[in-house]
Amino acid sequence: MKHLKVLIIAFFITTTAFSQKDSSSSKSADTIKVGNFVIIKKNKDGGTNSDDDKKGIKLNITFGDKSADKKFHKRRMDNLSTNWWIFDLGFANVRDNTNYTSAQSMGYFNTVHGSAVNQNSFALNTGKSSNVNVWIFMQKLNISQHVLNLKYGLGLEMYNFRYDHSLSYRNSPTPYVFNDTINFSKDKLYAGYLTVPLMLNINTTPHRHNGFSISAGVSAGYLVGSHNKQISAERGKQKYHGDLDLQPWRLATIAELGLGPVRLYGSYSLNALHKESTGVDQFPYAVGVRFSNW
Repeated sequence: MKHLKVLIIAFFITTTAFSQKDSSSSKSADTIKVGNFVIIKKNKDGGTNSDDDKKGIKLNITFGDKSADKKFHKRRMDNLSTNWWIFDLGFANVRDNTNYTSAQSMGYFNTVHGSAVNQNSFALNTGKSSNVNVWIFMQKLNISQHVLNLKYGLGLEMYNFRYDHSLSYRNSPTPYVFNDTINFSKDKLYAGYLTVPLMLNINTTPHRHNGFSISAGVSAGYLVGSHNKQISAERGKQKYHGDLDLQPWRLATIAELGLGPVRLYGSYSLNALHKESTGVDQFPYAVGVRFSNW
């Protein structure tokens, strides 16, 4: 009898232990953690799943700890970032401050066929005068919390000034311009500059890929190519190469505006397009769209 009592007590202890273990397993089965994933089973009432109600089970999946869900994860930003092969497309024009009465006596204007060069001779077709820039690279250096940055780079600026009238440039025996008698279907002056821009950039949303930013600064460019290209029925296609008495250096103020994915740019020359000895006092400027990642 004594042995029977001992067996009965042992049976109840074993049953209770397994019951507690099963209950613990049931509770732990409601919450499953796999790596950084935490999966919580919930019933319709929002509580954990029970044996009495196995219908309408929902899964609530969280990443890591619950406290981490409330944190804002900022994307990592490098102090120095590089953007390769940036492309600009815009319109070009000039601010003309030339005193044409004085310029007539300086030898750059030549009367070849009896028509004197005047202000109308330099009139531009603004819809076809273009500025195309190709920047090999631009870099952005963090100065303060990625809000204030320094931007600089290297690229080629190309200006195409399309004339409404038959203005011709020649480079021999000395550079000069004259009004031609030919009606050209295309008459343009090309000037290309190897340019280094330097700007201060303010990015109001540094942790967003496309936000609001503004940049302003200066650029210095060296003339690496210039020519007068003309197309006509009488002469066909012709190019007249040379410096054409253009300034070898170009200094400009520059600016850039970022509005979401859209980038706008502008530049304005601080020195004249032509050399001072020509008497032509024109200051090129351009505005357009910049295709860039930042």
